[in-house]
Amino acid sequence: MSEPATDDPIARFSALLAQAKGIPRDVLPEPTAFALGTVDVDGQPSVRIVLLKGVDARGFVFYTNYESRKGRDLLASGRAAMCFHWQALEAQVRVEGRTEQVSEDEADTYFASRVRGSQIGAWASIQSQPISESGALDVRVAEFEQRFANRPVPRPPHWSGFRILPTCMEFWKGMPSRLHVRHLYARERGAWWREVLYP
Repeated sequence: MSEPATDDPIARFSALLAQAKGIPRDVLPEPTAFALGTVDVDGQPSVRIVLLKGVDARGFVFYTNYESRKGRDLLASGRAAMCFHWQALEAQVRVEGRTEQVSEDEADTYFASRVRGSQIGAWASIQSQPISESGALDVRVAEFEQRFANRPVPRPPHWSGFRILPTCMEFWKGMPSRLHVRHLYARERGAWWREVLYP
């Protein structure tokens, strides 16, 4: 039975993420890692691990090469799904929603915060495309290191971010006998509604 939510699922997620970040790295090496699901123009789904770079009341932000497979999928469909699983907390959060591109200022600010090697890599990698011959990536890295020698590396025009605007979020908590607790939040006309699901 669905009823108006008495809490904010994004705030609930943020509290869980803070717990995950407090777990020692030898137990949980990357608490911001999540599985990102996209679908191409033919309806073929694809999943990969991506790192969350921001979350606020608007949604969940990550960055990529817009010419990569996931970038092309997201630009074409405008929809995505994500799943965080923190085994140490016996917790999982699934998110589904529409996507939008982050602003130029947001992308520039985040790109400037990256280590220089990653900035060069964003220029050098023709992401998701076949490498034509051995050593081709190293050659491209050297070319861009020379091109941007002794000056800041600007953000490539094909590299930016997406924000997932959640329309539904599910929180899963592992329990004995596989009688897990599941809370599903759905957004309708700007308000969150919640229901409890069978495990």
